[in-house]
Amino acid sequence: MLLGISAAAVMAGLGVRLAGHPGWADWIWLLGSVPVLLAVLVGIARAVVRGEAGLDLIALLSMTGAMALGEYLTGAVIGLMLASGRSLEDFAEARARREMSALLARAPRNANRYEAGRLVQVPVGSLAPGDRLLVRPGEAVPTDGTVISAVAVLDESALTGEPLPVRRTAGEGVRSGVVNAATPFDMIAATAAAESTFAGIVRLVEAAQRAKAPSARLADRYALLFVPLSLAVASPAAAATGDPIRALAVLVVATPCPLILAVPVAIVAGMSRCAKRGVLIKGGGMLEKLAEAKALFFDKTGTLTGGRARLVAIEADPQLDAAELLRVAASLDQASQHVIAQAIVSAARDRGMRLSMPLDVAEEPGAGLTGVVDGRSVVIGSYAFVSAHAVPAGWTGRFLRRMSYDGATGVFVAINGAVTGALLLLDEIRVETPRALRLLRKVGVKRIVMLTGDRRDVAESIGTLLGVDEVRAEQQPHDKLAAIDASRSSGATIMVGDGVNDAPALAAADVGIAMGARGAAASSEAAGVVLVVDRLDRVAEAIRIAHRSRTIAIESVTAGMGLSMAAMGVAAIGYLPPLAGAILQEAIDVLVILNSLRALHVRGPREGRPALPPAQLEALKTEHEELSPILERVRSTADRLGATPAVEVAGELADLNKMLRDKLIPHERKDDTHIYPAIAQLIGGDDPMAAMSRTHREIQHLTRLLNRIESDLPLEGPDPAAVVELRRVLYGLDAVLRLHFAQEDEIYHTLTDVAA
Repeated sequence: MLLGISAAAVMAGLGVRLAGHPGWADWIWLLGSVPVLLAVLVGIARAVVRGEAGLDLIALLSMTGAMALGEYLTGAVIGLMLASGRSLEDFAEARARREMSALLARAPRNANRYEAGRLVQVPVGSLAPGDRLLVRPGEAVPTDGTVISAVAVLDESALTGEPLPVRRTAGEGVRSGVVNAATPFDMIAATAAAESTFAGIVRLVEAAQRAKAPSARLADRYALLFVPLSLAVASPAAAATGDPIRALAVLVVATPCPLILAVPVAIVAGMSRCAKRGVLIKGGGMLEKLAEAKALFFDKTGTLTGGRARLVAIEADPQLDAAELLRVAASLDQASQHVIAQAIVSAARDRGMRLSMPLDVAEEPGAGLTGVVDGRSVVIGSYAFVSAHAVPAGWTGRFLRRMSYDGATGVFVAINGAVTGALLLLDEIRVETPRALRLLRKVGVKRIVMLTGDRRDVAESIGTLLGVDEVRAEQQPHDKLAAIDASRSSGATIMVGDGVNDAPALAAADVGIAMGARGAAASSEAAGVVLVVDRLDRVAEAIRIAHRSRTIAIESVTAGMGLSMAAMGVAAIGYLPPLAGAILQEAIDVLVILNSLRALHVRGPREGRPALPPAQLEALKTEHEELSPILERVRSTADRLGATPAVEVAGELADLNKMLRDKLIPHERKDDTHIYPAIAQLIGGDDPMAAMSRTHREIQHLTRLLNRIESDLPLEGPDPAAVVELRRVLYGLDAVLRLHFAQEDEIYHTLTDVAA
């Protein structure tokens, strides 16, 4: 409104003056300046209350001086500059906030309560301790309580960060905000909704938001120098000549429009640039803080890792092929809605397997299933569940230890009364995470800390793999909040997370960054920055843009102040009257604004360079998924060497060597002759894929070595020394292949880094 009034007053006054009515023009300019003057007065009063210094004092003096001395057009022009700067800053913040979702959209609002033998839907605010409630599949638990059904399978990731569902039996406690991941269950409310775990998290968010002081405008930091300097030049100029117009001329060119306009333009340009890269920043203060932060905290699940279970290994009895084990397990799991079951089904379908229709299926929620697949009795689920229905195998102890070491979930499979295999599922590190952490170091982050609700052994394993500076495991929301508060005392701090449990820490950090593409609404609302693309490396890019935008803003301020101070000297000696000074000031404004707009052109690491088409990336990923059974076969063959009868080892190796010759080696040769040359052109340099090609030669060497060992085996099978050598080669091949595939996936993913 102020901008419209100021612009209209300037234009209308000029029109009236050209029409020959200078008196009316002065009144129009005067009246157009009054609203801006009042807004400046209010702003100064608020700054005084907050104990802040501002540059608006010079604007107030120049506007009031212009009115008092009859320089009404000069006052109106100053008002227009002030109004346009404030309007631009307000527009940017309002635009950013409109992109955000409503506060805590996932919070339960209604509950299903039993009343007089019937089920009634009631507001959560009416719940009281002792109420019997029904929680349907997919619904959030409305308040803390106790499970009274036989079992409840819950997705607690929003509160604890654990990616895998947990099983609660009758008598066990359940917290509000967790989601029913299986069949309906009954519970008894232990607290009113306002006193529940979820409500406590909401209160933590609100308290953290209230406690966080608003960010000071970058321009205000120059006020302590510029305001007294302006007055020191204006006062002697007027006193020496006895001409107040001389002082007004100094104040007009000293009116810090380069500061008032250049900084918001650069900041808004940076925010706009981030938005185009899929990073929404809610205000200019957040961008400034982003440029200052040196410490960064990450949640683990869903942030550093994918947050979804993925099949990573198959353990199968020597008499059963690993692919057949997966097909049988997935066929039975089609009858379950459990998230682990769906992950197994997805893994089988990704491998192009044709699944059978299961019969006579019975499910014990959270434990496992029984049924018939292709005429065979099949049991699948936890070790306790499967071992209760079938005879355990000798390798199960080793597999259970591997589950513990890897922090993974194991799904055991029994066929016709005997445990015949197991599937290992893991929440894997995001493909872009290692690169994202390297880029963060490059843009100036000095300390990276991982916060997680996971077990310490799992957290430390991932932390070591990623090379973070510190790992804090088994963290509850209040623990994360305390860690952020402690870090803020030593400098600006960033927190990155995606769940409701991260919301208090996101709100408390100087800059909270939410993984908004898949994260909870609560985290997006609590955070000052939201990633709307599911790429962690955009955090480093946003920091880079913030650094560059801030640098451009300071350049604009420095240049504008320098030109203004030069103009002040000219005005002080009488060669620059007020109106000419206002016009000159506008010219300075245009120059600094044009410079500030350079922030719109800050590029990402690969933006504007040739990129790998997304369709080609998907094709390369599909090829790796199709080769996954080979990796599983290499590992399982090595694992089973001691248990496989010696006379059968040669046949097993022959099958494996055939897979390597027919599928793996052609894939590697295709990479070397077709894929790598194209990738090298995208990356640039003399030979950027040299290390990857060297790995291909090592893979070919190991496969040739394996083939020679197979051809030299006697009919009675390998002796103990040959078994040791076979294991060495197989485990070496397994390690090289897994590392090589991970490196290729990271490179390919990086090369698709185009604008969002």
